[in-house]
Amino acid sequence: MTIGIILLAIFYILMPAIILYFCFKYPTLNKLGPVIIAYIIGILLGNTGLLPSMGTFLNEFLVTNPKASPEEIKELLDNGQIVEENLLAFQIYKLRDVLMSVSILLAIPLMLFSSNIKQWKEMAGKTFSSLLIGLFSVVFVIVIGFFIFRESGIKDLWKVSGLLIGVYTGGTPNLASLKMMLDVDANTYILTHTYDLIVGVFYLSFLLSVGHRFFNKYLTKFPLPTGQFELQENEEKENFWGFLNKKTLFQLGKALLVAIGILSIGGGLSLMVPENLLMVVVILSITTLGILASLIPAINRVEKSFDAGMYLILIFSLVVASMADIRNFEGLTPALLGYISLAVFGSLTVHVLLSKIFKIDADTTMITSVAFICSPPFVPVIAGALRNRQIMVSGITIGIIGYAIGNYLGFLVANILKMF
Repeated sequence: MTIGIILLAIFYILMPAIILYFCFKYPTLNKLGPVIIAYIIGILLGNTGLLPSMGTFLNEFLVTNPKASPEEIKELLDNGQIVEENLLAFQIYKLRDVLMSVSILLAIPLMLFSSNIKQWKEMAGKTFSSLLIGLFSVVFVIVIGFFIFRESGIKDLWKVSGLLIGVYTGGTPNLASLKMMLDVDANTYILTHTYDLIVGVFYLSFLLSVGHRFFNKYLTKFPLPTGQFELQENEEKENFWGFLNKKTLFQLGKALLVAIGILSIGGGLSLMVPENLLMVVVILSITTLGILASLIPAINRVEKSFDAGMYLILIFSLVVASMADIRNFEGLTPALLGYISLAVFGSLTVHVLLSKIFKIDADTTMITSVAFICSPPFVPVIAGALRNRQIMVSGITIGIIGYAIGNYLGFLVANILKMF
C-alpha cells in the first residue's frame, strides 16, 4: 500500500473527530449537523481534483465487474487500457470499499446495544403501515413514469423500470441481480447505476439538511415512548463529542470487541448462502445479534455505544460522499436522468402525502423512504441525523424486507410493463 493510500485512510478515519470537535466548539456548525458536514467535505474531496479519476473505461469496467481483482486491473494497465493514475484510483476504490463495509457493519450492532426492545411494540403498527405505503409509492411512481417517458427514446424502458423497482425497494444487489434476470444491456445498466448515484446524493443531502424540519411541518412528530429516547440537540452535542472521553474508552473497547464478534458470525453465515443473498444475510444476522446483545445488561448499559456507532457512520458518510465523482458521469441521457429523479423524489412526495392521510409521523416516513431508496446501510445515517435511535431497527427491518422482495417485484413489474 502506497503512502498516499495510507494518508487517505488516516484522513477518512480521523476527519470525523475534527468535525465533531468543531461541532462541539461552534453551535452554528452543530445545528448544521456532523453528518451533513461529512457529506459536504466528502463531495468536495471527490470533485476538486485532489484524488485521481478512474476514467470512463475503468469506471464502467468496475460497474459491470465489481469483484475485479488487483491482478485483473494490472492486466488492463499492461494492455494499455488504463494508465497509472487509473490504477491508483482503483486502489482508492478498494480502500473505500473496505472502509464502507467495516464502518457500517460495526456501526449497526454498536448503535443497537443501547436499544430497549420492550418499547418497539408501540411502533409496530405504524411501521408496517409505512412499509406498505413506501412500497406502493415506489411502484406507483415508477409505473407512472414509464408511461410519461415511454416516447422519450430510453432504450428498453421496461427493463429500466424493473431495475428501478428493484433498487428502490431493495438496493444495489437487487439492481445487479435484475440486470441478469432481465438481460439488461451493459451501457443501459451503467447509466442507470450512475444516475442513481447522482440523484441519491441530492436525495440524501435534502433529507440530511432541511428534510426533517420540512416534513415536521406537515406530518405528526415521532411519538416518544415512555421515557426520553430522542437525543435533544444539547445532549447530542455533548454525547457525540463526549464518547472520545478517556473514561468511556475502556467500556467502548469491550463493546467494540462484541461488535467485531457479531460481525464475524454474520460474515461466517453469509458464506453459506448464494452471493446475491450475502448482504441480506450479513445485515439480518448482525441486526438480530445486536438486538439480542442489547438484552444483556452489561452490554446494554455501556455508555456512548450509540455515539461510537455514530462516529463510524461519519466515516461511512465521508467515504460515500467522496465517491460521487462527476468526472465519471459522461454520456448524459436527460430522459433517463429525469425518469430516475422522478422515481426518487416522486415516490418521496407520494409517500409523504399518504403518510399525512394515514397519520404516519415524519421520522418513520423518512426512515422508511431511506430504507427503500438507499437500502439498510443508510438507515443509521438518517437515524443519527434525526437524533432518534428508536427508529433504526424499524428502518433496517424495512430495508431487509425490501432486499428480499426487490428481485421478485422488479421482475414482475418489468414483464407487465413489457406488454404495453
